[in-house]
Amino acid sequence: MRPLSFPRLMSGVLCAICLAVSSAALAQKLRVGYWTSGVSLGFGSVLESGKFLEKEGLDVEFIKFSDVNAPTKALASNAIDVAIGASAAGALNIAADGLPIKIILGTQLAEAQFAVLADSPIKSFADFKGKKIGMSPPGSATHAIAAALLENNYGLKPTDYTVIPGTEPRLAQFLIQKEIDAGAIRSTTVAQMNEVKLRSLGNFLDEWKKLTKSNAVPYIGIGVVHSEYAAKYPDNLVKFIVGMRRAMEFGSKNKAQVAEVLQKTANMPADDAKAYANLWDNIYRVSFEPQDIATLKKMNDIFKAGGTAKKDVPDSAFLAEPYVKSKQIK
Repeated sequence: MRPLSFPRLMSGVLCAICLAVSSAALAQKLRVGYWTSGVSLGFGSVLESGKFLEKEGLDVEFIKFSDVNAPTKALASNAIDVAIGASAAGALNIAADGLPIKIILGTQLAEAQFAVLADSPIKSFADFKGKKIGMSPPGSATHAIAAALLENNYGLKPTDYTVIPGTEPRLAQFLIQKEIDAGAIRSTTVAQMNEVKLRSLGNFLDEWKKLTKSNAVPYIGIGVVHSEYAAKYPDNLVKFIVGMRRAMEFGSKNKAQVAEVLQKTANMPADDAKAYANLWDNIYRVSFEPQDIATLKKMNDIFKAGGTAKKDVPDSAFLAEPYVKSKQIK
């Protein structure tokens, strides 16, 4: 057998190196974070249990957080690569500060409502003065939107009422026990509070349309990726969005199976899981159309006017190309 010449030997080595690098790129683990104490729970549970991202050829590690602001902080420190439902307010803030993130999706609508007990003496928003109002913690998009709506639509400054922060289960408990006078709580929570009678004073979507004088709807959760991952693995980012869309479609068409997932992964009672699953189409989106980007910019403008944001978000923080490419994959 003739020995390999040096050029042929080096050619073989280089091919092996190229294959190894290519395989490493394909095998790059995607660290996906989501908040499990809020509205991200349903989508995250279905996405994870259904292996929708893995079916697109991604190697995925799911990292779960109990605090609403934790996924945004983890992105900023490069502890995760992408968040499926980062707080819109927090993500817009760090993008405006120039941290290395890209906003790539609108994922969760701000479908909360201002609710009181049916026998509450509060009849209108004017009655909020001097009262205890429960809502998501400061830093969350729900908190920022609630404050903006109350101030812009009803002239209520943050100093006119006392905010009692809490997770959705805690806010429901506070309202039932009359530890708060009203709560800005999500429809999924309202649907699960079937043991008490509530009265809604208004919902975020209608109040936002009133504020903006448009048909746009605000987001409380958005898809955000670390800039380093977006630059290194653009194809993987397209696959990620395709997987998100498949999960969205599955949840819309298979609500009974969504309820089963929630019972298993979140230990929800059957009735609560069913109520949550039935609201799937009212809560979740996988969209990044031009109007979605315009809405996020408008949200930041309103947050700035209300003091919860300080700077404009640069256009470079919005990365639409992966979403556009994902639409070509059926």
